[in-house]
Amino acid sequence: MPPKQYELREDDEFVYVTEELLKYLPKEYRDAAQARKQQGEDVLRIGDKDIQGLIRLINAIPSTSSLSYIYHRLRTSIAEVTPATLMEQDVLTTAFIVTYARLFASGNGAIKLSKSDIPNHLKSVHDEIMDLRHKRYAHNDVHQTVSTKIEVIFNDDGFLLRPQISIGLCLGGRDEWRELIAFIDAHVHERLFKILDRLTRKTGYKWSFPSGPAPGWIGDYG
Repeated sequence: MPPKQYELREDDEFVYVTEELLKYLPKEYRDAAQARKQQGEDVLRIGDKDIQGLIRLINAIPSTSSLSYIYHRLRTSIAEVTPATLMEQDVLTTAFIVTYARLFASGNGAIKLSKSDIPNHLKSVHDEIMDLRHKRYAHNDVHQTVSTKIEVIFNDDGFLLRPQISIGLCLGGRDEWRELIAFIDAHVHERLFKILDRLTRKTGYKWSFPSGPAPGWIGDYG
């Protein structure tokens, strides 16, 4: 009998056999398992480049989902304008801008969308988001939405400094962000299913991706 740590593991669909356990199985089972493993490795080699692209797209899906959720929160979290809600709007806007820009950044595992992917009528919205990211939200650079100055008052007791900060904020996010989010989500899924179709043609095996109902807040932007 094999040691306890080599026992079979199964779920509703599959029985899982570790390589360590194979040596305890009859020869015909070992040979069948080895042949199946080799078959799978051959298929994976054929589709390796497409599989890597698929992994990058899948890595982007959490970001596209986050964009939808953040925008939903921007649209629905203002019951009244108070210092607390203004601070929350600024935090949510920061999260939105940084998450959006991440989809266009280079790096290991990055999907690296391009501005050329964006429809022409949304390119100016894209440019504004990237400008905000580079100059305001990721770096302390000069941006038209932020201005600071210090008033200096001199009297007999000395100098009194009064800092003044003006921060521009679009409450609820821009209306155009909704269409941009919808486009990016559709674009990512279109690319994903194109890769699956290509893998099916190349390997002769059906490649599919699990899908289910979207969370209730998807598309519910207020």
